[in-house]
Amino acid sequence: MPWVMDCSIAAALGLPDENSAVAEAFLPIMQHEDVWVPSLWWHEIGNVLIAARRRGRITDNDASGLMHLYGSLPVLTDSAHGSDLMERVHRLAMDYKLSAYDAAYLELAERRQAGMATLDAGLHRAAQACGVKVFQH
Repeated sequence: MPWVMDCSIAAALGLPDENSAVAEAFLPIMQHEDVWVPSLWWHEIGNVLIAARRRGRITDNDASGLMHLYGSLPVLTDSAHGSDLMERVHRLAMDYKLSAYDAAYLELAERRQAGMATLDAGLHRAAQACGVKVFQH
């Protein structure tokens, strides 16, 4: 089964002060299944690293190492864009009270008929409400 992974899973895998049994259990899945991310995932990961660095959670060397780690993950980046995508994301955001960013993950999961890997409670609930399988440890 293909999966969509959001930024919360990736952050829990990489940041030294975050731990998640769900994220750890998802890591082996990445070696055997297609794992999709929307293109915004790369910007979100970058923002996580910037925020962690500014807050003193990681060093510049840590950030550089994590950039390489995330770059080496076997993820497939979806490149869909345009007004049709925007309409689907907008509908999901409004229906499930999500940000457009979180709705983009849900839209990708629906479109790819994929499961969702997330630690975000709101996205988790929305995925379940839409009938999208949510990865659980």
